[in-house]
Amino acid sequence: MTREVFQRDLLLQRGISCEEHIAPSTTDWPWYLAVVPDATRRKPSPTLELSRQRVVNDKDRKVSLNEVERKVTTMMAQFTKRQWLTLIVISLADFANAICVSLQAPFYPQEAEKKGASPSEYGLVFGIFEFIVFIISPIYGQYLHRIGPKLLFNGGIMTTGTCAIFFGLLDKVNGHYPFIVLSFLIRIVEAMGNAAFLTASFAIIAKEFPDNVATTFASLETFFGLGLIVGPTVGGALYQVGGYITPFAVLGSALFTTAVMTIFILPVHPNNNEAAHNTVGMTKALRIPGVLIATSSIIATSMSIGFLQATLEPHLRQFKLSPIVLGLMFVINGGTYAIAAPAWGWLCDKHSHPKVATVAGSVLVVVGFCLVGPAPFIPCSTTLWMTVCGLVVHGLGMAAQLVASFTDALRTSIQYGFSNNLETYGLISGLWTSTFALGAFIGPSVAGILLDNIGFRNATMFIVLLHMLVLSDYLITISEC
Repeated sequence: MTREVFQRDLLLQRGISCEEHIAPSTTDWPWYLAVVPDATRRKPSPTLELSRQRVVNDKDRKVSLNEVERKVTTMMAQFTKRQWLTLIVISLADFANAICVSLQAPFYPQEAEKKGASPSEYGLVFGIFEFIVFIISPIYGQYLHRIGPKLLFNGGIMTTGTCAIFFGLLDKVNGHYPFIVLSFLIRIVEAMGNAAFLTASFAIIAKEFPDNVATTFASLETFFGLGLIVGPTVGGALYQVGGYITPFAVLGSALFTTAVMTIFILPVHPNNNEAAHNTVGMTKALRIPGVLIATSSIIATSMSIGFLQATLEPHLRQFKLSPIVLGLMFVINGGTYAIAAPAWGWLCDKHSHPKVATVAGSVLVVVGFCLVGPAPFIPCSTTLWMTVCGLVVHGLGMAAQLVASFTDALRTSIQYGFSNNLETYGLISGLWTSTFALGAFIGPSVAGILLDNIGFRNATMFIVLLHMLVLSDYLITISEC
């Protein structure tokens, strides 16, 4: 993206004529002063430069509620039919994919124990999924422009849906080792399909919605979060009706049907600008400080999610909750995330720098984990209402971090010279998917060890310190800008 194009996008967002206020790219003074309508073409003093930037920031902050609603309505009205169809079909696929991915946890462990598998064995069946996603996502991202996002997207969904159906047939397998080996094989292939689907979907969104990346990305995350909520609920009902195979067969078939639908609806994205292709890979992207910090935020947030998945249920046993209430406790932060993600996405696109949103998200996660335990330095015992408040705050924080980190990594890589094309979108999409999976793999593993040795309240300080480190990195980066 050239400097003039980036200026023009900022000017159009503020309703300013592009031709009158875009500074020539040959100037040696900061380009962002071009967004000030009365900016002189001479190099201003540092004091004047700072005051003008403050004027711009103050104008951005002074937006009434009515103005916010009007701008959201205007943005949605500007979407073309192709954009609407793309957003709807990917959101539905994301929803169905999340349902299938979330089915294993409630039903598989009991079936595995019937076959003689130990907790460590079927625990690895869960862990191998995230590990494969971590390994394969960067490869998908690097070669996305050659494979084609639509082919990768459809292939990923079909693979995930088919594997979900096969996973439901495992109860027909006799013998301990055949059961475990087939479980590993199905989960590995399913992880490859899931990584392909996620990498392609993020890249398609960046390609189709270049001016609203954070908002549309947040919409996908909302549907994914809803799928994680609906999956165990619907799966439980189907399990009661038809046993182990029913939830996997029904919901896996639904995902496969969604894949067939996307073949006819999802647009093709040819990347004909071969001259714009760069041969850079993930390592060069990670050498960019802003991208590296964004990925650290993704890993930390994913670890916080995995931490609670592994330790929240043992922590809540002291309250002797019914199965229904216990299930609702696991929905709280996911539901909050699903609701808050679009709001954070809109803010990142229109009124706030993604780094600011990440700072806010880090603070919220720190506060949330201090309440869930509560933290050992808080002089009160564990209470249910405080745990619920902590989960809500954590949901708000992880929504800010995950949405802002993707947008920040994409914008920063383009500012550092990466081409504004499908190849870069795929690269950053693969990086996001890979680093999230890494955190999801590490989080539960570390959480289990800490829970066994120091207890839940002390263990939460690991996530608190991790996010304070991310927070300090972002504050240093913002202060140097």
